[in-house]
Order: sequence, then C-alpha cells, then structure tokens
Amino acid sequence: MNWGAIGKATELKNRLWFTIGALVVFRIGAYIPVPGVDPQALAEVFHRNSGGIAGMLDVFSGGSIGRMSILALSIMPYISASIIMQILTTVVPSLEALKKEGEAGRKKINQYTRFGTVLLAAFQAYGIAVGLEGQIASGGAHVVVDAGLFFRFVTTVTLVGGTLLLMWIGEQITARGVGNGVSLIIFAGIVAALPSALVQTLELGRTGALSALFIIALAVGIVLVVATVVFVETAQRRIIVQYPKRQVGNRMYGGEASHLPIKINTSGVIPPIFASSLLLFPATIASFQTGGNEPGWAQFIATYLSHGQPLYLAAYVALIVFFCFFYTTVVFNPADTADNLKKNGGFVPGIRPGKNTAEYLEYILNRLTLVGAAYLSVVCILPELLIARGGVPFYFGGTSLLIVVSVTLDTVTQIQAHLLAHQYEGLIKKARLRGRGR
Repeated sequence: MNWGAIGKATELKNRLWFTIGALVVFRIGAYIPVPGVDPQALAEVFHRNSGGIAGMLDVFSGGSIGRMSILALSIMPYISASIIMQILTTVVPSLEALKKEGEAGRKKINQYTRFGTVLLAAFQAYGIAVGLEGQIASGGAHVVVDAGLFFRFVTTVTLVGGTLLLMWIGEQITARGVGNGVSLIIFAGIVAALPSALVQTLELGRTGALSALFIIALAVGIVLVVATVVFVETAQRRIIVQYPKRQVGNRMYGGEASHLPIKINTSGVIPPIFASSLLLFPATIASFQTGGNEPGWAQFIATYLSHGQPLYLAAYVALIVFFCFFYTTVVFNPADTADNLKKNGGFVPGIRPGKNTAEYLEYILNRLTLVGAAYLSVVCILPELLIARGGVPFYFGGTSLLIVVSVTLDTVTQIQAHLLAHQYEGLIKKARLRGRGR
C-alpha cells in the first residue's frame, strides 16, 4: 500500500480523521462511571469474578465492565441482535421474503435489529444492576452505595443509552469513515488493553516471574499465529464456473469462465464467541456462590470447567466445531447457489446443473468447514493453554486475536479501495484536460 498517497486523497484523509475522532469518543466514554457505584469495592469484586464471562466481555469493551462505565455493555447487544436476526431470516419465511426485497427489506430488517438491541440491552442492564446490588467486597463494603428501584432504573437507562450511542457511532463510522464501525469499536476496545498487558508481561520478566526465553518464545508464537490467521482468513477455494456462449443477432456473447469463491473459514469469529459465552456463563453463576458453603455443582464447575482444564478445553473444541457447521449452514445455502447458477446459465464443468451441483457444493463446503473448525480450535485453544499453563498475565483469547486480525485486514482493504478510486479519478481528470487541450 502506498501510504504516502493518503495525504493526497482528501476524502480518504477526512474519513480517517472522522474514524479516529469517533473512536476517541468511545474511549472517553469508557471512563465515565455509572452513578451510585463504589469504584474500590467494584474493582475488588470484579477481580474475584474475572475468570467468568465478565473477563471476556471486559476485553471486548476495553475495560468498561471493570470500571462499570456508561459503555459497560459495549456494542455486544447489537451484535447479538444482528446474529439473531440473521438466523431468523433463514428460519422465518416472512423475514426471508423481506430479505429478498432489496434495499427496502434491508432497512426494515435493520429497524427490527435496533428494536432487538434495545430489548437485549435493557434485559442485560437490569440484570447487571440487580447483580451489583448483591455484591459485597471483603471488607463488608457494598458495591452499590444506595441500592433500590431508583438505582436499577438509572443504571438500566444509562447502560441502554450507552449501547445505543455506540450503535450510532458504529453506523456513522461505516457511512462516513473507513471500515466497519461495529467491528472497529470492538477492535479499539481489545487493542486498548494491549499496552498495559505488554508492560505487565515485561515487568514479570524483569522480576524473574517469567523467564526471558519464555517471553521471546511467546512473541515469536504470537507472530506465527497472526501470520497463520492472515493466511487462512484470506484463503479461498475457487470453484470454476463456466457460462455457455449465446448468439444475439450477429454477435456472440458469453462463453467466459468465472469462479465461485468459498472461504475456508466461512463462519468467521461467531463460533468462538458463542462457545465462550456458553462455557463461561456457568462459571460466572458459580462465582456468585461465595461464603465457603458453595453447593456441589459450583465446586464441580470451579474445578473442572475453569480455564485450561481438560474438560473445559474438550467442551470448547466441541462447541466450536458445532457452531462452525451450524452457522455455515445458516449463511451459505448450496441449493440456492446452485439454482442461481442454473438460472444464469452457469455450470460447474463436469457437474450437471441443479441437484448435482448443490450436492457437489455441499461436499466441498463440509470439508472446508471441517478445516476451518480445526483452525479455529487450534487458534482458540493455544491462548487458553498459555493463560492456564504458561502464566501469561493477561486475557487475550483466540476470539480477540481473530477479531483484531480480521478487522485490520478489512480496514486495509477498504483503504486500498479508496486509494484506487482516487487514482482513477485523477486519470479521468487528466484525460479530460488533454481532450480539451486538443
């Protein structure tokens, strides 16, 4: 990429500054606390429960949950509502028909997604408010200074408003900035925690808690994993599609060969997110059982379903594989693809159009999904082993790594597209000036 050309592309430069400014607003909001919460008691309670889903969500929110800021819910309710709507559009016939209506249908689905975001955010915010009221630090200090209905109302309205603000900022970045706004907000939250984690790791190396050889091996391993993620996320299986020649008047049209690209990791980062949420939910519930008289199920979860335990790792891999196949089935329908090829006159060489093409596409898709599931499992399991066995002092799971790399690739691709469009505009202007000069 020619980064020097960015300064000449005025529109791209304005888009980049707008994106940076919007992300700065997001980071400022992450430090504005919810009213009525004792920060010291909250920090102690959060540290005690950081092994559950709160720790994972705190990474995605850029530390907002640990501070209980107005953006504590982050953009996750909107993402959950979007995923639910995406699944419903393949299950509910009326929504599937709405999806096929084009721009009008897309706007209607987006409106339903926003309504779903408000409902999910309100439910989660009220649950957080109720959960905070029952939390007590070791010294007997309550996390909530003045518990009651008013605190629940204020907390719910504040957290829902924070989520809607981030949803609006994300839409503005997508429309007026560079990259996908929602993805960039999550990206900024994850990256914001990296400098402190790096400093903490180097400090442990200085004090001798971590050996210098281990830190070097960790850095090399991270580089190799990132390279692997970049390679797999950009890898495609290209299926050749042939279009027959047809004669219109005295001219021949068609006859060209194209290809149908299928990504190795079709499901993206959805399987690790779902798998982590399902596994960490019981750990979070068990962490609330304090006082030395935990029930048997809480002790079982704390012993066998904590990070790095064999049962946890096995369940994690099984859920990732399941959601890979499930979500791929939702987003890619071989029968519909085969029908579209048949309607447009396209066919796969050596495969008969229609049912046989659908079976061939499904055959390839299943094998690619299996490879993608194995890749996701390895990428997500390695950080878990480093955290549990290697004593790495920060939570940076495979899901976070996948999000960071995927968003970076997508943003760089969009910047390249803007630069290419700027170059074409320059060539067109030069051609017009030469034409006038003649």
